[in-house]
Amino acid sequence: MTLVKEAPVRPAGKRSAPPAAGRRGRRRENLAGYLFMSPWIAGFLLLTAGPMIASLYYAFTSYNLFTPPKWVGLDNFTTMFQDPRWQKSVEVTLKYVVVATPLKLLLALGVALLLAQKRRGQGLYRAAFYMPSLIGASVSVGFVWRALFSDDAVVDRTQKVFGLDAGGWIGNPDYVLYALVALSIWQFGAPMVIFLAGLKQVPQELYEAAEVDGAGPLRRFWNITLPMISPVLFFNVLLESIHAFQVFGSAYVVSDTRCGPADATLVYTCYLYQKGFKEAQMGFASAMAWTLVVAVALVTAVLFWSQKKWVHYEEAAK
Repeated sequence: MTLVKEAPVRPAGKRSAPPAAGRRGRRRENLAGYLFMSPWIAGFLLLTAGPMIASLYYAFTSYNLFTPPKWVGLDNFTTMFQDPRWQKSVEVTLKYVVVATPLKLLLALGVALLLAQKRRGQGLYRAAFYMPSLIGASVSVGFVWRALFSDDAVVDRTQKVFGLDAGGWIGNPDYVLYALVALSIWQFGAPMVIFLAGLKQVPQELYEAAEVDGAGPLRRFWNITLPMISPVLFFNVLLESIHAFQVFGSAYVVSDTRCGPADATLVYTCYLYQKGFKEAQMGFASAMAWTLVVAVALVTAVLFWSQKKWVHYEEAAK
């Protein structure tokens, strides 16, 4: 008869301490991880968090880059809210956001619906439509856009063919903002790709069942496509709205650094740049910057609150 020696039973809840070598190994791994992260951490602290904290302090000071900042409390914000040009910049920016963002998303969704269908040369079409998103923010495109919409240029001559004598848009305060809107719409490639990815996730069985029930294309789009891609639509609306509030390069270059004429393209960031770097009122500019941060945060909060009513998530439906 073979006797089997039972292993001693450890009391429940007690574990043997890991060996010292194992603890030292984990410390070395953690140290290596922090070393690899150190460039990003240093960049974040020096180039993002540090300037943000400094600008928050400057927002409550009178600071012109050449003399030490002087604490003035809320004077910058009081002066800003009473400034007619600041009010004009808010008006121009809101108009740009309200007009450019929906039109850009509508075009992106329409093209995505066309490209979602199987056809020859799909890859070429997608690349061609996405290309403006890569180059649209460059300064060179801003110069080209200004040339296209100047007097007696391509757009002006095309208008005359159809009997419209509005002249160049760049020099006309009533039309120059719409040149910026057109430039924004032309860069619809990024939201188009996101819409296309969302459309690929819609089950084809839903369309087949709706077609059997006699639903037409419009009804299938309204009752199936839109609800199924509503999370993607929400993401694009949020992202493009934030980008529209931050528009600067196109307005600055297309208007030949004047943000005009007659302040017609005086978007918020353009006026912020003028105050901070042309007039050296860095305290005032910092107050404008933090006001924009709060405004964008409020818009984001409203969008997140509203998504409960129109965004449909698959997890919530289960």
